[in-house]
Amino acid sequence: MASTAEKLDYITVEEYLAGEEGSEIKHEYVDGQIYAMAGGSLKHNLIASNISGLLWNHLRGQPCFPLSSDMLVKTLGKRFRYPDVVVVCENDSSEDEQVMANPILIVEVLSKSTRKKDKGEKRLEYLAIPSLLEYVLIEQDFAEVEVQRRSVGWQSAYYFLGDEVVLESVNASIAVEAIYERVTNEDMLVWLEQKTG
Repeated sequence: MASTAEKLDYITVEEYLAGEEGSEIKHEYVDGQIYAMAGGSLKHNLIASNISGLLWNHLRGQPCFPLSSDMLVKTLGKRFRYPDVVVVCENDSSEDEQVMANPILIVEVLSKSTRKKDKGEKRLEYLAIPSLLEYVLIEQDFAEVEVQRRSVGWQSAYYFLGDEVVLESVNASIAVEAIYERVTNEDMLVWLEQKTG
């Protein structure tokens, strides 16, 4: 039996969603507990903006579209996450404007503090979403893009500078260097030097 303290700490899904609507700080929800989201670095924001913009341009006039990290995604059971970028389609089954239920593509930008969770706990939650076709993990401190696809049993494919990232879910090929445009990390500095040298 739960103690009184545990009962007080438990927040219902309805309470959580109502609180998120007016909150200045975003929180993820995991089985009755809420966790504040940390702010992202410049590199993180540039990468998320780049991939979102590239996907937006590619999907113009189509039924699917990218959304930023302000959009909640319902995952396993009573869990709600804020992916960095999510692609959904017009036929999403969610009845709540702040929550998407049927993403086809989820992108997370990794950092030292989030890598373990994004590659572990969140990955398991995301891959269990029936509609999801691809999960993309983008490193910010070096140039590496990992794509996992349902079509090949979620095996990882890795892309580096000079490669084109193939995104089957949205029928797109995106240059790795475009994802890292304006991002300053060692890989990009060496890459740009070689291109101009």
